[in-house]
Amino acid sequence: MTIHALKDEEVHLLRKEIEMLIGERQRLLQVVGAAAVLVANLDSDCLPDDEDTIDAAELLAEQLNALPEEALKDALESVQAEVDDRPQA
Repeated sequence: MTIHALKDEEVHLLRKEIEMLIGERQRLLQVVGAAAVLVANLDSDCLPDDEDTIDAAELLAEQLNALPEEALKDALESVQAEVDDRPQA
């Protein structure tokens, strides 16, 4: 196999890996977007008093809040959710 053929094969493999990573990113953005919509619409008063459920909800909210703003916007756009920029009362 020539050096040129090896480089072409490497480029092909890298292209496939990048395409796979882009697809995985899109799916992860959709999961994050759906989770953000769930948290935003969740009435914490309706959560069961189960400590594990409350801890899981808090963990999810903390992780969503820790995301960079641009990543969260991308996630919300991936599930076609609208961002409400109005200040909360």
